[in-house]
Amino acid sequence: MNFFRVAHFAAVSGLALAIIPANAMAQNTSPAPVAPAAPAAQPVIAPAPVATTPGSPAATPTTATVQPVAPALNVNPVMNWSLANARALAAVIENIDDEGLTPADYQPAALRAAIAKGEGPDLDAQASKSFTWLTEDLRDGRTPMKARVQWFAFDKDQDVNPTEAVMKRALDSGDIAGTLAALNPTYPDYAELRDALAKAPDAKTRNQIRANMDRWRWFSHDLGEYYLITNVPEYQLRLVRKDKIVRTYRTIVGKPGRTATPQLSEMVEGVVFNPTWTVPQSIVKGEGLGAQLIGNPASAKAQGYAVSKAADGTITVVQQPGPKNALGMMKLDMPNEHAIFLHDTPSRGLFNSAARALSHGCVRTDRATELAIALAIIGGGKTADEAAEISASGKYTKVPMAKRPMPVYIGYFTYAKSIDGVLKAFPDIYLRDAPVLASFAQPRQLKTGQRKSTEAVIKLDNPL
Repeated sequence: MNFFRVAHFAAVSGLALAIIPANAMAQNTSPAPVAPAAPAAQPVIAPAPVATTPGSPAATPTTATVQPVAPALNVNPVMNWSLANARALAAVIENIDDEGLTPADYQPAALRAAIAKGEGPDLDAQASKSFTWLTEDLRDGRTPMKARVQWFAFDKDQDVNPTEAVMKRALDSGDIAGTLAALNPTYPDYAELRDALAKAPDAKTRNQIRANMDRWRWFSHDLGEYYLITNVPEYQLRLVRKDKIVRTYRTIVGKPGRTATPQLSEMVEGVVFNPTWTVPQSIVKGEGLGAQLIGNPASAKAQGYAVSKAADGTITVVQQPGPKNALGMMKLDMPNEHAIFLHDTPSRGLFNSAARALSHGCVRTDRATELAIALAIIGGGKTADEAAEISASGKYTKVPMAKRPMPVYIGYFTYAKSIDGVLKAFPDIYLRDAPVLASFAQPRQLKTGQRKSTEAVIKLDNPL
């Protein structure tokens, strides 16, 4: 076994043991030497030209996709409420500020008045309305969609837990408080934010915590058994199993402005080892790279480019696999309309910078080869030996995540638990807090069926 393979075994052996069940390890791994979990900082390699996703649209700098605004849901199921259940609901509403929500949003005075009148149609209507609004906010988030800047993560919770089913469950069990509490996000950071809210020293901190509690509600309640989640302002990626962090990786994210990284919820379909990069026409034609290389095949080959010219004169330039490739040594194939994905980079020295909003939208990942090998084992069913062999081959190889699909969440939390376990504020690098905080200062808006932003989808021809 050569040094390269030994290094990769050192990087993934402890990780595989930590994240893969014992019986799966018995079936899917070969004996490998035990070594420290992660390698030291990787050497700095001169940056390659910035690039776009291989195979993604490259000729058009911007593609705007505007979705129609969904109509109001107007779903307000009315069920029979006993006085006991209505009083329990009133008690939950009166204390809902513990969850970062505003009691007045759920008409507590009207509910109390209906309770005073006794059981009947008025109580059924008001209690059902208050319960519906509270369910929607706990399940989907209070922030209206227009205040969720660059929010494109589809939340399936309306389908998994429709309001009518939640209300029926609460009334049948008589456990109003417990049924509503079960809608809270299960990710441990949410509970820590809730605890911090009670101790917040001032209104500014309290409002920031409330905004970030709500951001957890925007994601689906169940994130999955295995998943990747990155907090953009923290510049960190987490590999998670059963809501417990297994590994963390430094990241480089999009620069503010048009290149800001959007918030997404996607699925990794494959791990690409030793990727190629199809140079976009904005560089091939716009910057003259194609003409320069087509007339000097020896130079093209020395720089790692394969160049071809079509009958219509179009020049195609593809950077071949290698340490100087613009995508580095791996990329995660996660098809989405934004052409955003996670990948390696030859400019690894940039991971040592404190502020790392430096890319054209995609998320560059430190120790990317370690992550790729881990995912090839976890989701692709490869042994550690096989994954290391593929990585070391230098050949373009895509390992489908056929055994265990891997969700990836790109979030934006400005108050969150750091990878060191400390609850703290992070810089609002994209200025996305202001619209959320402003919406909290306004009366609650009626929900619509909209699940993600109607903002234009920006596809850059250079999303690195």
